[in-house]
Amino acid sequence: MDARPIRSSRLELVSLGPDVLDRLLDRRREEVEAVLGAEIPEEWPDEHDSRFLRRRLDQMRGDPESQPWLVRALVLDETGRMVGHAGFHGPPGTNGPGLPDAVEVGYTVFDRFRGSGYATEAVRALVAWARERQVGTIVASVAPGNEPSLAIVRKLGFVQTGEQWDEEDGLELVFRLDGAAST
Repeated sequence: MDARPIRSSRLELVSLGPDVLDRLLDRRREEVEAVLGAEIPEEWPDEHDSRFLRRRLDQMRGDPESQPWLVRALVLDETGRMVGHAGFHGPPGTNGPGLPDAVEVGYTVFDRFRGSGYATEAVRALVAWARERQVGTIVASVAPGNEPSLAIVRKLGFVQTGEQWDEEDGLELVFRLDGAAST
């Protein structure tokens, strides 16, 4: 398993493994910051992200080899601050549309860090990382009213292919980026 950080021009995407997630969910923030070498926002994780992180922790416990594909902290190089998180829903084959060789990307940039291009940069880095692992199709699902996220996937060349219903988030538009499409 290769869970080394993924680097972009301004960010380091650091894998949040089971030991880190356990500490984070137990509110042992100082320990997490020491392990990550990054400052974590005091308000994170909120209730929604705590549920999300528990799901990812369960995935890793069920399949330890899935860790590199799952949640990563977005750490800003210049400040050492965590500005958000991103990753895939799981290894190839784990995606909303059920495509056997595709991965589904997800990302969040914390409110106070939005508008600086971090989400776009993180998705580009994740797509490149997946391409290095021979993944041909990247999926993104976005709520119809999430204009900033819709702008990101469109800017990166994703094409809308349908809709899906997410139990937690409701209606989502499904986008695909196939082959060696430019990001």
